[in-house]
Amino acid sequence: MGLNVVHLVGRAGRDPEVKYFESGKVLCTVTLAVNRPTSKSDEPDWFNLKFWDKTAEVASNYVRKGSLIGIKGSLTIETWVDRNTGVNRSGPVIRVDRLDLLGSKRDADANLVGNYQGGDEF
Repeated sequence: MGLNVVHLVGRAGRDPEVKYFESGKVLCTVTLAVNRPTSKSDEPDWFNLKFWDKTAEVASNYVRKGSLIGIKGSLTIETWVDRNTGVNRSGPVIRVDRLDLLGSKRDADANLVGNYQGGDEF
């Protein structure tokens, strides 16, 4: 029996990149910066994330650079041939099964920060 589950909480390092395939599949890729609570360095760990289909559509619509998100997925090692050198390469990628949007709309939209003047709560 094996277990391959990854849980991460961090901030999107860039806006999502989305690809639509003729088969109807949707792929969304995002990088995720995760700070180590015990690290003395300010440098985060970076992870490459892949979302597919409905989760990809949600990520492409709601995740932006700096968004706080939580993910659950599985670790895969992808291999490819470097276009420039022809050398075989490999790297870890997390295939995301679940996406949690942890920030509020107010966090995502810098134009709203500081502009609320009071009145009715929402």
